This record gives sequence, C-alpha cells and structure tokens, in this order.
Amino acid sequence: PGEILRRDVDTPLLHGLKPIDAMIPIGRGQRELIIGDRQTGKTAVAMDTIINQKGKDCICIYVAIGQKKSSVSRAVALLAEYGAMEHTIVVVASADDSAGLQYLAPYSGCAMGEEFMEAGKDALVVYDDLSKHAYAYRQVSLLLRRPPGREAYPGDVFYLHSRLLERSAQLADSYVIVPQASASNVLQGVDGKVYAGPLSKHEGDEALKAMTNPAQLSLRKLPDSGGSLTALPIIETLLGDVSAYIPTNVISITDGQIYLEGDLFYAGIRPAVNVGISVSRVGGDAQTKAMRQVAGRLRLEMAAYRDLAAFAQFGSDLDKATQMQLERGKRLQEILKQDQFRPMALSAQVMVIFAGVNGLVDKIPVERIKEWQEAYIKYMAASFPQIPSSIANEKQITDAVRAEILAATETFNASWN
Repeated sequence: PGEILRRDVDTPLLHGLKPIDAMIPIGRGQRELIIGDRQTGKTAVAMDTIINQKGKDCICIYVAIGQKKSSVSRAVALLAEYGAMEHTIVVVASADDSAGLQYLAPYSGCAMGEEFMEAGKDALVVYDDLSKHAYAYRQVSLLLRRPPGREAYPGDVFYLHSRLLERSAQLADSYVIVPQASASNVLQGVDGKVYAGPLSKHEGDEALKAMTNPAQLSLRKLPDSGGSLTALPIIETLLGDVSAYIPTNVISITDGQIYLEGDLFYAGIRPAVNVGISVSRVGGDAQTKAMRQVAGRLRLEMAAYRDLAAFAQFGSDLDKATQMQLERGKRLQEILKQDQFRPMALSAQVMVIFAGVNGLVDKIPVERIKEWQEAYIKYMAASFPQIPSSIANEKQITDAVRAEILAATETFNASWN
C-alpha cells in the first residue's frame, strides 16, 4: 500500500514476553527483526507471539523456509497443543523443496496476510527465516548466470527483502457520512465521498460540521478499512556477526530488532534478549499507558545495573547505594526471565514489573523470585481481582490502583514464605 493509505503505528501487538512488551514494544503494522545465532530461541519468541494472539482477533501466518520437515512438524504440533492453530496458517517450503519454492514461500505468506489486512483485519506474518530465503535466491540467481556480487549474492538481494517487508503496514481507517437512523450496512455517503488516508477522521469531522443538517448525520467507519499486517522476519547470524551482508540489509529495512544473545541464553537468561542492542523504532507509541508507566523505570534500572555489574567485577569496595542497585538489578533480571510457551497477560506483567521497580521484591532472595512471582500473580487474581481487571480495562495505573497494588503487595510479602 502507498503512503497515503497508511497511518502511524499506535496499537500494541503483545508478545506476552516481559522483556519485549516492556522494553522493545511492537505495534500492529510494524516490522520487527528477530536476530541471533543458531539455537538462541528465535523461533520460540515467534511461537510465543503466535500463541499469545489467541482470542485477540489477529490471524497469524507462520512461513517456514528451508527448514527440516521434522522441525516444522514439531512447531505445528506445539501450536496445536496450545490451541493456536485455530488462528494460524502455516506455509512450508522445506529444505528438500526446490530453491524456487523456497524463494516464493514468503511472498505467498505475505499475500495471504495482505488479503486479511485489506479486509480490515489484523494479521501477523513470521518469516522463519530470511537467511535461508537469501540462500535460495542466491542459488536461483547463480543458476540463471546472473553476475554475483558481495558474498556471491546477486546485486538485487536488498530489493528481495525490502519489497517483501515494505508490504507490512497499518492501513488508515476510511469514513463515510451517513444518516444517523440508517442501517449498519449502509456504506454509501450522503455526499458521495469516502474519507480515506491518515487524516480521514479529521477531514470527515470537518465535512460533517459543514453540512446543513449535521445533527441528523454521523461519521461511520468502513468495516473493511484500518487493517494491519505485522511482520516478524527472523535472521540467523554466525558467531554473533550482525555486520554481515544479509543481517545489515534486513536491519536497515525493519523498524527495529530483537537481538538474542548466545551468552545470555547459556547463562540461563531466557528469553535471551540483549535489551542494550535491541530496539523498537515505534517505541512507546505502541504501548499501553500502564506498561509505559512501569517500563520507563525498568529501562533505567536495567541500564544502570548493566553498567554497575561490569564495574563490580573489578572492585569489591562498593558503597551501600551501589550494592542496593546491584541487588535490585539481579532481582529485575530474574523477573524478566520467562518459561517457554507461557505468554503472560498484560495486567500480570505490569503488576510484577511494578513490584520490581518500586523495590517491593528487594528483600526476596534472588533464587526464589520465580516462585514468588507465580504465587504473587495467583494471589492478586484471587484476593484482589479488581486490580488486574482495572489494568486490563483502563490500560493505565491510576493513583487509586497504585495505592492498592502497594498495599496488596506488602500484605502478600508479609504472609509469603
């Protein structure tokens, strides 16, 4: 779609993973790269995202390119186990398929996503992975005797991925002016106009005010407008080299990247997201106010912890304030860990992060944070159901809710052993 048909990305697409939803938020219509070495959990992050879309009116398309059929069947079985196949399409061009089929697979998946987007629905497409897509295109190009360039890729390998990923968008809503008493299926405007584009609502409102009988008319959104297609391309790096040809190409095309690091993965920090290098260029625009209220503090605390942890290796004489900051950082790092295929609701994420950044877990032993977190979420849902309900519905932490969370958490900490 052209620029005039799009609007800014402002609706969150929740992964259900605390480090991503809090610090690298993704919006509907965004293109966010998942990048990392082999076996660092790239597909697991994408799978968690697909599982988390259950009941959220978002159709998911998983495109497997150049993978073993056994890996694909495991992924499909996993999606079926968690009830995600009801809203998911799987497109497969496996390792034993021809290079031509592997080249076409992502475009097929994207075309399916566009069909839903143009019908006014939200769709998510995962390309797993575009490194193998580039290999297939290189193979086809060399067989066609096209002149090889850097790393033997053809000259238009950037265009290969840019034309695919630029098809993801958040489309603007379209409006018509209709009589107030008209049936919901009346989609023809009284002035014969359709107000489309990023300023459609404003233009429609202005036109309505200029009418001779504005009280008898209303502005109606067309049901097949305002759809979105979100893309999560995956790229595999070799020994963490993000400056290779294909990774730099896709980083420059996308609206940010989630960088998964092998060292973090093997240290038991999973999902192994390096929040220092990872970025979302949409940022807070695609976050609910509640998450924004707690995530700002979390980002600062984690950045300070990373800096201090590096210095703490060299010196043992640390002042009390530094020691407290290190201890809190350790607990926040534990809070951000999450089991595979267990996406967390927004309200639960907000409550847990709120407790962490406000020092309510400072006295909990680091090794028991996971146990504390599970018990805390159950306790809040059972004893104070109005708190998660308010966060989920109001999408913000009001002063009253803030006071309730503080009191409830202190009560829980006093009784929890």
